[in-house]
Amino acid sequence: LCCECGQAHPLLDNHLYNFQDEVDDELICHICLQPLLQPMDTPCGHTYCFKCLENFMQEYNFCPMDRKKLSFQQCHKSSLLVRNLLDKLIVLCPFKAECQQTMQRCELEAHLQNRCPGFKKYKSELQRKKNPISKGKEDPPAKGEPNTPKDPEVPGGGSSLVAESSGAAVVSLGTAEPGLVNPAFEETEEGENLPQRTSLVAETTTIEIHREDPEEELGMRIVGGKDTPLGNIVVQEVLRDSVIAADGRIAPGDHILEVNGVNISSVTHCQAVSFLRHPGPVLHLMVLQEKGFSNKAAQQDPSAASREVIHVTLVKRDRSEPLGIKLIRKTDEAGIFILDLLEGGLAAKNGKLSRNDRVLSINGQDLRQGTPEAAAQIIQTTESRVNFVILRQPGVQLGEPVEDGSTSNSSSSSSNGGSPVHHRRRADQNHYRRKSNYQKKTVAIKKEPKESLGITIGGGRDNKNKLPIYVTSVQPIGCLFRDGRIKRGDVLLSINGIDLTHLNYYEAVSALKSNAASHSVTLKALEILSLNCPEPSLDIREQGFSWSPLWITWLGLPSYLHFCQDIVLSKGNLESWGFSIVGGFEESKGNQPFFIKTIVPGTPAFRDRKLKCGDEIVAVNGVPAIGMSNSELIPMLKEQRNRVTLTVVSWPGSLV
Repeated sequence: LCCECGQAHPLLDNHLYNFQDEVDDELICHICLQPLLQPMDTPCGHTYCFKCLENFMQEYNFCPMDRKKLSFQQCHKSSLLVRNLLDKLIVLCPFKAECQQTMQRCELEAHLQNRCPGFKKYKSELQRKKNPISKGKEDPPAKGEPNTPKDPEVPGGGSSLVAESSGAAVVSLGTAEPGLVNPAFEETEEGENLPQRTSLVAETTTIEIHREDPEEELGMRIVGGKDTPLGNIVVQEVLRDSVIAADGRIAPGDHILEVNGVNISSVTHCQAVSFLRHPGPVLHLMVLQEKGFSNKAAQQDPSAASREVIHVTLVKRDRSEPLGIKLIRKTDEAGIFILDLLEGGLAAKNGKLSRNDRVLSINGQDLRQGTPEAAAQIIQTTESRVNFVILRQPGVQLGEPVEDGSTSNSSSSSSNGGSPVHHRRRADQNHYRRKSNYQKKTVAIKKEPKESLGITIGGGRDNKNKLPIYVTSVQPIGCLFRDGRIKRGDVLLSINGIDLTHLNYYEAVSALKSNAASHSVTLKALEILSLNCPEPSLDIREQGFSWSPLWITWLGLPSYLHFCQDIVLSKGNLESWGFSIVGGFEESKGNQPFFIKTIVPGTPAFRDRKLKCGDEIVAVNGVPAIGMSNSELIPMLKEQRNRVTLTVVSWPGSLV
């Protein structure tokens, strides 16, 4: 059941409500025929639900009522008056047997979470089914599979379980240290009596997808990969009427960890696309799905029940004294582990810490999903007493360290100086620091006036992602095939001096056709260069006119071809923005773009629906993000209490 409306519906569909009275027809969406949710007004004077209109506009370019030409960007939120009228509609609690209360629609979610006996009973029964051996515990952290590294998203009870690069922001709600707080999550300044939604819950799920046609595409777009700051493979979009959409269990924001038993949590983007495009009647996917925030007080670590929890305090003589501890991550378990105690060091002399101990927290900051870099920063900034809580299980052997994209082995942290220890980079790696992967070319050809160019194109500034015009195919007829220099995937800049970069699709088609009638044609284009994909024929599975370049190829486009859009998010004082970021300047990797990695269900970023995983943040409130580090951008985001404007570039994910 949905935690916001208390009823069963697909994740991407509108919430369902039981209204006490008949609702005025003026407040009804004429797509879903239900009272409006997040109402959007069209220029022609009609109003629809945000989701209904967004889904409709993905297939059509006109208003559903009067069929006038329309684009989603022309629409805007309804007035505050209309939204307030809708929020005040009286609804019945969906748990009629246990609760007969009525309330305004905007109050239902809080009622379900805090007061409804029926929803509380439902959650308890659901938890008993999931964890029959646990009695009396509410909302334990979701369990991650042993071989899935986890995100260091929310200390203080957090359990967002996504593999993370060392450059990712680490959340610590109990500290104001720069770089340790993620804009997705923000501490409240209210009293302790209020519920603390400071813990993220995520679950790993194995999903079996069946295809009648083994060659049929799954119908989802993916972003990320080891060769990008995102690290993981993340679902950006699920296409309507696709195999994945029909199954209904995978949603945007899910992290794909395994494909048919193969771990893809640390493979390149091209490799992941290859695995997911592999034909077959049955596909087994292990995915990690964010479930949103849960009550901090209810979070407990189930692993602690069967292992020994030990408290150790080390006292430094001054802030700069090293502890003599080397910390790493493991491939088969989340968190931070002690690799070694340096002989003669403070920790070795103390004698209470051991190799293979798992660090749960340092000075009260939860590191169950943390990184060695986060632990090192906490130790480095501590003046005297360093309080460890560690988990010890005799007989556990330390696994191989997780391989980061930036190092030839794992990056480990030592308290000697408190900074990460990076191993020498492999010469063949180009992870995270992707330079431009296009080169300009000018193609001038002579032709007969009636001879066609022989190409098909995609993109256009009217496209959902505002893409530049690119070549989707070069037909074996026409002058460009004969010439051989224009290839599929080339971005077209101009034809006979006419700029194509700002045209919509139909304008570009018209420009190409009209200029093709002349005796000579001069095309300027950007040619895609090799991505060092493991399989040169990765995209050999033709998809006709729907072919599009891989997501990773867009990342190297020069900035003048980027289409930036402003996304305005608003939130209440007790809410968090609901997204996490990776990337930014690092000395070892240089300038990297900031990417949206996680969007948490039930938060302002999730409800707004415009921000997507894989979006690149260009500016915050007009301030360019280029050259900033994680620890510089995050405080800027946290300073925005109720409203923030994100300037983003959104590239379509690779279709699989």
